[in-house]
Amino acid sequence: MYEIINKNTLDEYERFVESSPKGHFLQSHKWASVKNSWKWEAVAVRDENSQICGALSVLIRKMPGLPYTLMYSARGPVCDVHDKETLAELTRGAAFLAKKHKAYAFKLDPDVLSSDTEFIENMKALSYKHVPGSKDFDGIQPNYVFRLNVKDKTEDDLLQAFHQKTRYNLRLSVRKGVIVKLCGKEMLPDFTRIMLETGNRDGFVTRPQSYFETMMDALGEDCRLYMAFLDDKPIAGTLAVHYGDKVWYLYGASSNEHRNSMPNYQLQWEMIKWSLELKCNIYDFRGVSGDISPENPLYGLYNFKKGFSGDFCEFCGEFTMVYNKAVNAFVERGLGKLRLLRRKAVLFKNRIFK
Repeated sequence: MYEIINKNTLDEYERFVESSPKGHFLQSHKWASVKNSWKWEAVAVRDENSQICGALSVLIRKMPGLPYTLMYSARGPVCDVHDKETLAELTRGAAFLAKKHKAYAFKLDPDVLSSDTEFIENMKALSYKHVPGSKDFDGIQPNYVFRLNVKDKTEDDLLQAFHQKTRYNLRLSVRKGVIVKLCGKEMLPDFTRIMLETGNRDGFVTRPQSYFETMMDALGEDCRLYMAFLDDKPIAGTLAVHYGDKVWYLYGASSNEHRNSMPNYQLQWEMIKWSLELKCNIYDFRGVSGDISPENPLYGLYNFKKGFSGDFCEFCGEFTMVYNKAVNAFVERGLGKLRLLRRKAVLFKNRIFK
């Protein structure tokens, strides 16, 4: 039977998610504190020994102008993804929450590879609608990532596995005088400024400084801000998150100036070394495009991350459980237009107030 997590079982839930091979920071209650415009609930399933064997973090958001909500589980569920009974109970728990919160649909994008056809078929058998992930960044979470296996590795092991050009650029960055420092919230104004510069250059929507402040407060020591300096001037920065047996590179920013000093190589190396210090199994570079043709404007990002010799991973995409077909059809028709308008508005604002 499923159960809804409450204040008495929250610590047990968090311990399970953090220790699970499928554990993900997006499934943690800490992350729900970052997404504070959403409500948070969680479902758990226990085994015959009354130990949690499955978990599902659910974010709930009211749709503007409608008496309905959307439920979303980022990188859920956390369980043996081939355990049909546990998947079914978590699905029943989600349905209970949908009724409680008047959700018209429930979306999730599991931390499961596209090659896992058994899991995909199990989800379809539970009446989830499956949409394979896009090759671009159209989904809520990136469908393609690079992941580096750092389990039981040394710095020398990893350096030797890097592509020759990556090792060269890493050394070049040092020779040019770039210094990477672990920083606190006092450097967030510079990080946000450089992030805005990056967004304007590369055409993506950026987050405000308050969002990064909330993230660092909520995640504490499990969130690190690294900044790269040249002649004491900040020229690039990254935010990394640790949870369970993984470290994720979450946000990166680089100034238009001094890009030939290759600060991003040193920044990646420092985050990878953090994963080694924590004895993690995985360092996750996060998203890249699935279109790996050299003509793709995002090919440079792919090529940069590929140089660290991680595994190119394609996730299984998005699953949706529809509870109200009419409302879901109405929302889906308008959602694409809304996202496009919002993206244009924010990019315009970025350029006006840069």
